[in-house]
Amino acid sequence: MKKAHLYRIYLLTMFSFIMFSCQKQVIVDKALPIKNFDVNRYLGTWYEIARFDFSFEKDLDNTTAHYTLNDNGDLKVLNSGFNTKSKQWKKADGTAKFRKDKTVGLLKVSFFGPFYSSYNIIALDPEYKYALVVGKDYDYLWILSRETTIPEHVKKQYLELATQIGYDISKLLWIDHNRNDNPYLN
Repeated sequence: MKKAHLYRIYLLTMFSFIMFSCQKQVIVDKALPIKNFDVNRYLGTWYEIARFDFSFEKDLDNTTAHYTLNDNGDLKVLNSGFNTKSKQWKKADGTAKFRKDKTVGLLKVSFFGPFYSSYNIIALDPEYKYALVVGKDYDYLWILSRETTIPEHVKKQYLELATQIGYDISKLLWIDHNRNDNPYLN
């Protein structure tokens, strides 16, 4: 009986730890989200210009994120990219939710059911053409554009900001956009 009780406590503790770590809301201190965010202007397709490499995007180029609104005001996210090893397009469907006020670029995203990870939009030009996005820690950084390229002055500005915050920009992968056959883009 005691063994079963201890096992349940162990499982509950592990489950709580997993839930807490997967839903971590803390973002790097200096990576402040933008204010006066307009979700309707953010909708649509973003091309990933640069990113830190991580397991979910391993070996992908021609990567994009496409945002649409759900009926409840949450965002549907469709990430896609071409796997250079398997020579196939890959996609991941997810949901993004605002962590606070919808006018602040402070969100959390899930591609795995109840497990969310936080991210901040920390820079966004007035026309919503270029964005700098960071994840919950120094392991996640993205430079996004509405086009497959980004002007040099915007690139420089975003790299300087990321460096000031403490990101090691030498780890950035610069993404190729050399295909026009993504089956997930309309």
